[in-house]
Amino acid sequence: MIAAPEIPSDFPYPQDTDTRFSSDTDFSEDPDGRNSTKGKGGKKGKKAAAEKGKGGKGAGRLNGHHQENGMENMMLFEVVKLGRSAMQSVVDDWIESYKHDRDVALLDLINFFIQCSGCKGVVSGEMFRNMQNSEIIRRMTEEFDEDSGDYPLTIAGPQWKKFKSSFCEFIAVLVRQCQYSIIYDEYMMDTVISLLTGLSDSQVRAFRHTSTLAAMKLMTALVNVALNLSINMDNTQRQYEAERNKMVAKRANDRLELLLQKRKELQENQDEIENMMNAIFKGVFVHRYRDSIAEIRAICIEEIGVWMKLYSDAFLNDSYLKYVGWTMHDKQGEVRLKCLTALQGLYYNRELNARLELFTSRFKDRIVSMTLDKEYDVAVQAIKLLTLVLHSTDEVLSPEDCESVYHLVYSAHRPVAIAAGEFLFKKLFSQREPEEEGAPKRRGRQSPNANLIKTTVFFFLESELHEHAAYLVDSLWECGAELLKDWECMTSLLLDDPLPGEEALTDRQETALIEIMLCTVRQAAECHPPVGRGTGKRVMTAKEKKTQLDDRTRMTELFAVALPPLLAKYAVDAEKVTNLLQLPQFFDLEIYTTGRLEKHLESLLRQIREIVEKHTDTEVLEACSKTYHALCNEEFTIFNRVDIARSQLLDELVDKFNRLLEDFLQEGEDADEDDAYQVLSTLKRITAFHNAHDLSQWDLFTSNFKLLNTGIENGDMPEQIVIHSLQCTHYVILWHLAKLSEGSSRKEDLVTLRKQMRAFCMMCQRYLTNVNTAVKEQAFTILCDVLLIFSHQMVSGGREHLEPLVYSPEDSLQSELLSFILNHVFIDQDDDTNSTDGQQDDEAGKIEALHKRRNLLAAYCKLIIYCVVEMKTGADIFKQYMRYYNDYGDIIKETMSKTRQIDKIQCAKTLILSLQQLFNEMLSELGHGFDRSSSAFCGIKELARRFSLTFGLDQVKTRDAIAMLHKDGIEFAFKEPSPQGEGSTPLNLAFLDILSEFSSKLMRQDKRTVHMYLERFMTFQMALQREDCWLPLISYRNSLQAGGDDDTMSVMSGYSSRGSSVRSKKTKPPAATAGTSAAKRKLPEGIEESSSSSSEVWQQSMQTPVMMPSPHLTSTAMRDPKRGRDDSFMGTPQHHQTPMDYNRRGTGLMEEDEEPIVEDVMMSSEGRMDDLNEGMDFDTMDIDLPPSKNRRERSELKPDYFDPASIMDESSTGLGTQIMCPLSSD
Repeated sequence: MIAAPEIPSDFPYPQDTDTRFSSDTDFSEDPDGRNSTKGKGGKKGKKAAAEKGKGGKGAGRLNGHHQENGMENMMLFEVVKLGRSAMQSVVDDWIESYKHDRDVALLDLINFFIQCSGCKGVVSGEMFRNMQNSEIIRRMTEEFDEDSGDYPLTIAGPQWKKFKSSFCEFIAVLVRQCQYSIIYDEYMMDTVISLLTGLSDSQVRAFRHTSTLAAMKLMTALVNVALNLSINMDNTQRQYEAERNKMVAKRANDRLELLLQKRKELQENQDEIENMMNAIFKGVFVHRYRDSIAEIRAICIEEIGVWMKLYSDAFLNDSYLKYVGWTMHDKQGEVRLKCLTALQGLYYNRELNARLELFTSRFKDRIVSMTLDKEYDVAVQAIKLLTLVLHSTDEVLSPEDCESVYHLVYSAHRPVAIAAGEFLFKKLFSQREPEEEGAPKRRGRQSPNANLIKTTVFFFLESELHEHAAYLVDSLWECGAELLKDWECMTSLLLDDPLPGEEALTDRQETALIEIMLCTVRQAAECHPPVGRGTGKRVMTAKEKKTQLDDRTRMTELFAVALPPLLAKYAVDAEKVTNLLQLPQFFDLEIYTTGRLEKHLESLLRQIREIVEKHTDTEVLEACSKTYHALCNEEFTIFNRVDIARSQLLDELVDKFNRLLEDFLQEGEDADEDDAYQVLSTLKRITAFHNAHDLSQWDLFTSNFKLLNTGIENGDMPEQIVIHSLQCTHYVILWHLAKLSEGSSRKEDLVTLRKQMRAFCMMCQRYLTNVNTAVKEQAFTILCDVLLIFSHQMVSGGREHLEPLVYSPEDSLQSELLSFILNHVFIDQDDDTNSTDGQQDDEAGKIEALHKRRNLLAAYCKLIIYCVVEMKTGADIFKQYMRYYNDYGDIIKETMSKTRQIDKIQCAKTLILSLQQLFNEMLSELGHGFDRSSSAFCGIKELARRFSLTFGLDQVKTRDAIAMLHKDGIEFAFKEPSPQGEGSTPLNLAFLDILSEFSSKLMRQDKRTVHMYLERFMTFQMALQREDCWLPLISYRNSLQAGGDDDTMSVMSGYSSRGSSVRSKKTKPPAATAGTSAAKRKLPEGIEESSSSSSEVWQQSMQTPVMMPSPHLTSTAMRDPKRGRDDSFMGTPQHHQTPMDYNRRGTGLMEEDEEPIVEDVMMSSEGRMDDLNEGMDFDTMDIDLPPSKNRRERSELKPDYFDPASIMDESSTGLGTQIMCPLSSD
């Protein structure tokens, strides 16, 4: 059966619809398609005929069926639930039923809406005849299932996935099929609108949501009908005017009368439709567009946008637009998003711009502010809307409005940046110079893109974010790739002389253009966004791969010729040369051979050699080294040519260095500054090349070690010479190790490397006491790297033959490393005068100094995490957590998390040790008679509270660790007896007040056991004391006796979260005796067993507690680093040297208590919470470091030494990778 076509949004209506709306059309026969049953095949027609043949009245049979068991409304609901396949047929059947008995058919429709709301009630015929709508709705509300909050529009699952679209389609088809007759009978529509209006005012969310959606879709369908009527009225009026303008002899009066009658009928229908729409708008929309449920508000705004777009003559005015404008301030992002998408449909049509002028002037500021919305989707659509506004008229947005969008091209969120890039491109680059037809295409600096490229440079410089060129290029890539890939024009602007009357680029502009050009080359070659923007690599399509290959070929052919003259022109400018030297990394090197460009390769190698000889800047030299590394690829035929040039250069550099060094050392104290400069410049070049190239054939270790040894003996070696000599020696050892790791190695080579490595470590240890801070920092960083690489984990992954190289630091070295951290990292910002070059007020210098200190701390914390140094040395780090929380809080917290994963008990002992150290330091400053309300004591208590929060909510998982912590704390509190005798308080008794912060983490049965252990240290007199000095003991005992029931519940929940690990035990628990408590009977069997075994261990460990004098615990750096007490205190074996799998996620102790997130409406880093909840999941924490000074080479940035991702990647295999490629270890 052919349905009347649904009216599309672009209104392709026929101009003459006279045949369809002729005066003799029988509206009672439903001219909408009931007579065209052949269109979809005869199946439906046969069904109808069969039903008529069976009982004579098909509809009556169906209605009778409904009256018997209520299946007709079930049929409507089930068909809508299944999809659109039978929608047309169901609507046609309902129309047929309505023609025979409209009351029964309407009852079916009413029950359909009730059932779509999720209500189990059914409206009977008697209720329909005798009750008002409000009474029916009240009755249905009483029968609503309140046990579940789900209803068809919100239920998840595959069968409900398409329900909403099918429900909306049913309403649209129903109105479309009834638009010529039934909707004008003043019964069907009045009943439906009245029902939906009543339901939309219900307090039941399901009724309100479903009826509002139905009413809004009904309104949209009526708007389509009204639009259809309006078009037909216009057509009828034109036909009437055309007929009346004919000569009298040719005029057909009958046709004039028919046209007048038809116009009158259409006008009456139009009036009725407008009355229906007004009833829906005022009865439903006006109340529901500000409903408390965001989904309902979003439905209203989405549909009013459709109405204004479809029927702009009636709806596109300020009376309706104001609702969209007001709702743009909605607190829910999905509603704001619907406002913007609705407005986009209006601004896209330029013909509607005149009607939007008042709205634009009134709400423009709000739209501009939404570009900074906290919901990124809303911000993207707001920028796209402003782009449409800009496209329609250029005068509406002020320069301030545009600038607020411009800076978003540097956003880290890529969709926002791309939308802002499109706005910027249309604003700045829409005015192109038209090219004359037939004229030859202009190229180079004469091309139309020349001025646009200059505009890009000007914008980049005015934005004052010079290190973000890669972000700007990525933002403009999708809309302006053709412009950004015009490298011929860029090189022409750099190399060619300016045209007459053209202003030449300044030095600053040339630097910016070279930087942008490098970023465009990288973007074209790598085809992925810069670091920090994007979610990993995506699979490229075949078209994108072809474009990538074409771009690489074109850039290689162009820059192979243009790069040597560019290097020659800017050879003395370090910044320009550094960027230009990165271009060959993206070349297709095969083109040098296939394109016969060998002479240009020779020119490039010659220019690079000259740059190496001219410059001593580290960045320039490293760029030259990486360029040689990129060109020395054995897969290409140019390898031999480049390798010869590289070897010649290195031969000269090493020979020169050895000659200069010999003279320099012979002169000793008589060496002048020129000699030192020559040694330093040559050493810088060798070090830069050794980073990327294996220089093992030259014996650089001997000469550098001799240089370092002389510096130690004389003490007057220039600072920079020592720093670069340490770095160069470090590279020598790494390359030697890389060669030994590749395969079979001789014993002599292993012995040689072992001697060199240990001698170098001793040398670095001696330089830790150097007077120069920069030298000490370099020695410390390299020493941490060497100790980490040559730790016990280097033999894993099939490298057992390297076991002779494993090196564990001695106690003296561990002590010196810790002392360095305490003296150079945990200092006030104003005390660090060496790292800021005397510019204490320079904010950038302070940030850089903090960045350096963070890297130093992270390097040492890695030694703790990988068990290179003893875990208890971390106590001196952990105790600084509160004082330096803003600077190093994330690093210390991550270290605590990783150490807990390695050994929970040893980590707990380290935490309590850090509190004991702080307590002893406080006693040494304030004395034993200190006030427990003092800031020092309260600070220690707060630190203990933070430590307690890091243990999470799963008490079973941390049971042994918490018990060991309390054991150590109790022993510490009673170890120092009072010199006044037995009746006085022990000197450390106040520590129990700190220890009570951890009592909430004890399980109920462990609280009893800890209390028993505490009583072993107490005398009878202590239990009777009530003076203030005994309050710590009283409060600690109370904390162990409180919260038994709460702990039982938390234990049960934590126990169930562990899965089946405990339930899998097959041992049957012993029967409960008569003396067993009821609470104990409720515990699972695993906890019972654990409790009994735990109690036995406690009993064994509590045999003879004695009060011994405690050692001075101010710093582990000055203590004998022997192992602590027996770690099998709770009967759990410990594995201190077991390498952990750091790739495992979600196994930390913090996975239950996550940190609350506070969001601002605008995207801003301000307003961050200072008092953070300590229950953050360590494994998912991102460490935000201060920005680096130079972000031009984002892919080359030195990583933060404590980036969680780098830690997780640096398993034993990762270390091997680092060893194999010293280029990556800056």
